[in-house]
Amino acid sequence: MSPSRQTRKVTLRDVAELAGVSISTASLVFSGKGPVSATTAERVQAAAAELAYAGPDPLASSLRQGRAGTVAVIVEDRLLHAFRDPFALAVLDGLAQELDAMGTSMLLIADHGDAQPHPLAAHAIDAAIFPLCGRTDSPLVSHLLARRIPMIGAGAPLHDGVTHVLVDERGASAAATQHLVDLGHTRLAHVLMPIGPGRPTHRIAVAELEHAAYPDARERARGFLDVADPASPLVEAEQPDVAAGELAGRILLDVAADNRPTGVVAQSDLLAAGVIRAAEGLGLRVPEDVSVTGFDGVDLPWLDRQLTTIDQPGEAKGRLLGDLTRRALAGESPRSEPFDVSLRVGDTTSGPA
Repeated sequence: MSPSRQTRKVTLRDVAELAGVSISTASLVFSGKGPVSATTAERVQAAAAELAYAGPDPLASSLRQGRAGTVAVIVEDRLLHAFRDPFALAVLDGLAQELDAMGTSMLLIADHGDAQPHPLAAHAIDAAIFPLCGRTDSPLVSHLLARRIPMIGAGAPLHDGVTHVLVDERGASAAATQHLVDLGHTRLAHVLMPIGPGRPTHRIAVAELEHAAYPDARERARGFLDVADPASPLVEAEQPDVAAGELAGRILLDVAADNRPTGVVAQSDLLAAGVIRAAEGLGLRVPEDVSVTGFDGVDLPWLDRQLTTIDQPGEAKGRLLGDLTRRALAGESPRSEPFDVSLRVGDTTSGPA
């Protein structure tokens, strides 16, 4: 290496000169986006190795393109809860596939709703995605609007500036409830995902739904009440996981037999699995003594049964979120799109004994 190269930063031009190719050809080798022969690519890579050239400066590239090359993926509360939820992982996987195909990086950020200024303010991003259950309102919306950053969501936050993948939460929950009614059940109960942050697992009154912070939990509860007796017991889970579902199940099922519901509609598959655990721990048979339905349609191989549930393909939902993001970044103005879900009958429901 010449003394001059040792005292200054190596550039793509240096690599191209050493390899005996044009700068544009060398650039194609590093981007992987052009037709370059294997022999030429090897020559460029060998020159880069000799000069200890790590590749084009991504910051300079983003400045030239007017893009950061990064999309913020905003997850409510702790990331731990998302990574424990198989449905959330499926959504994030489908989204990651689409972003990878776009050559866009994913910046995963936990939104606790109270950080001021929010950590997102320090990052250059091209778009923001709210892929999972979230609050009706988010302080991030006004911040992102001021930066003119496109926003894509999955039903929350509710704002005209956010383009959504929309599920008929109310109609789907009503369908699961109607399935139990059609089987002959009259004593029903409902296990809700959290309707607000920091709330323990407990019984709630119907009136509390009007103040719910999370629209998906509120709408699924409304769907249940569209079909079930309005006096049916409602239990809100602290988290949409198995442990909280089991506690909710014990609250509902550890009562006298004539007061015990024969059918339980849960707002997630993990909550439904918890209710099944509670039933079995109390010596009750599923579905003979109590039928249970879930929501999401995730694979739970450890449950050792096929859950009756609302099938909501997570990977496909994530891919649609990514597609809306791609269209927004291409300069389009995509509209919110519906996402179809359906009832899938398994072996956790039957007629009441």
